[in-house]
Amino acid sequence: MAVYTDITDEELAGLLADFDLGQALSLKGVAEGVENSNFLLETETGRYFLTVYEKRTREEDLPFFLGLMRWVAGRGFASATPIADRQGEILKRVRGKPCAIVSFLSGLSVRRPTVAHCREAGAGLAALHLAAEGFGLSRANTLGQAAWAPMFRGLTKAADDLKPGLAAVIEGDLSRLAAQWPKGLPTGVIHADYFPDNVFFASGKFAGAIDFYFACNDALAYDVAIALNAWCFEPDGSFNVTSARALVGGYESLKPLSAAERAALPALAHGAAMRFFLTRLADWGATPQGALVKPKDPLEYERKLAVHRASHDLVLFDGPLA
Repeated sequence: MAVYTDITDEELAGLLADFDLGQALSLKGVAEGVENSNFLLETETGRYFLTVYEKRTREEDLPFFLGLMRWVAGRGFASATPIADRQGEILKRVRGKPCAIVSFLSGLSVRRPTVAHCREAGAGLAALHLAAEGFGLSRANTLGQAAWAPMFRGLTKAADDLKPGLAAVIEGDLSRLAAQWPKGLPTGVIHADYFPDNVFFASGKFAGAIDFYFACNDALAYDVAIALNAWCFEPDGSFNVTSARALVGGYESLKPLSAAERAALPALAHGAAMRFFLTRLADWGATPQGALVKPKDPLEYERKLAVHRASHDLVLFDGPLA
């Protein structure tokens, strides 16, 4: 989440005039994240989130994202749900940009996940995958493995500026991933951004997920790999195998992985680290001046890449999990 687009009181009132949400009481920008402009909106009828979609989010993808949120919520998964106006429309415009109002999801994210949080998060991810089954729309993963090498071609100088000699190391990673990328795994709709700040807990239990704006169709185990990177590294850069086993165990409590999916996790986790390193590197020097936004440090994921590079079977699990 971030804020690139300011909204005036008059623009907000004009937007809300199409809804049965009452008048606005407050609108506060949310500074976390890097993609869209997000606001906590309070009206006479309750609390909501207003998202204004910025240039990286393609407008043609919005029916997929918003439809998915409605679909999984309708199947009992706890997620923010788009609010329709009086005409039944959920995609609106403000300042000439597409926007949507979604329900407020209660709960708190955690900055330092415990082993118990990781297990709950894994179960929550499996519940999401199950709830998304049967969703009628599809969207290719535009940030998947095939996109990484082309993306990096314009970032080699940025990589070496970040850390001398890094570009050559990343080129080696990309070649290895292209040669070894798993194929033929079970696919479905994935969240693709299942980070601790997008997952809520209540009394230590999974309470829901937000921010579906990278969701797409891809290998389900790739979503698990993204979560392993996001949840199971310590602040000192070490990989917490106990947390990882708990996360995978939580996932498998609802949706067991196949032998092929388990075997693919090391390569998938290495690739997931590459994906987030590249997008963070692209964003690092490209934040618009004056935007209320906190770009994320690409070096965090450069360190994770180094861990995966040094330990090719780091997240390979055998036997029953916790």
